[in-house]
Parts: sequence; structure tokens; C-alpha cells
Amino acid sequence: MEDVMRKPRDFDAELKALEAKARDLKARKVQQLGELVIATGADALSVEELAGALVALAATDNAGKKEAWAKRGAAFFRGKSQRSAPAAVRDNSGAQTQQSGGQPVSGGPGAA
Repeated sequence: MEDVMRKPRDFDAELKALEAKARDLKARKVQQLGELVIATGADALSVEELAGALVALAATDNAGKKEAWAKRGAAFFRGKSQRSAPAAVRDNSGAQTQQSGGQPVSGGPGAA
């Protein structure tokens, strides 16, 4: 008898809530990708250069290259956490590391 008295689920409201959550997650992903482009120094590239490098990265089937890029990315993130210490060190070494980290990405896939 108790089952008959239950309030029906509002599927429309649940669907709207899920759609809102999906929009928020997508917006956060886009923001984080933009922050990554800036942090690596890749924002100094033209849009065409950056797009071309990313297309080459996504299209590669070379497992060795992917592994090397993954190691380099992990090293970048480890270095980034170390740079977050003193402000003077961050301002000086951070800019140099970001520029040197961004250049090979554009040259690497294009040279392949």
C-alpha cells in the first residue's frame, strides 16, 4: 500500500539538473584547457600553429612519442608545483620554463 502513495519522480527536473551539471563540467574543462595553454607558454603560438600541433598530437599512433610526451607533461606538472614556492623564483624561472616547455610541442609533431 505504501508504494501507491509515493510521489512520482520529476524526470524533467532531473534531466534539467543533469544538463546543467554537464554544461558546468564542460565549461570547467574548457577553462582548464585554456589555463594549460597559457601555463605551457603555448599561447604565444598563433591559433593555426597551436591547432596544427594539437591535430598532429591527436593523430599520432606512435606509442613511443606518446609516452615521451606523457613523461614530459608529468615533469612539467612536477616542476610547476615546485615553482609555486617563492614569488621571486616563480616570476623568473616560471617564465623561462613555460617558454621552453611550449616550444618543443609545436616543433615536435610538425617534425614527425
